[in-house]
Amino acid sequence: MSVTTATEFKMNFGKYLLLAETEDIYITKNGKVVAKLTNPNQDRVDIANSLFGILPSDISVEDARDERLEKI
Repeated sequence: MSVTTATEFKMNFGKYLLLAETEDIYITKNGKVVAKLTNPNQDRVDIANSLFGILPSDISVEDARDERLEKI
């Protein structure tokens, strides 16, 4: 997370655009957050990362899929 003023953001737009690929940028005006610049794909990355480690190591992806389909 990075916080910057609106003036700083305008002067260094390219820098913050690149930085937004890896972290959220909060833009302030008069000490209050007025905007948030974020990567639109970050939610997908966070969801994918949250799924790692869910399957036990002794089960295959195919077995997990078959088990899930049996419950339907």
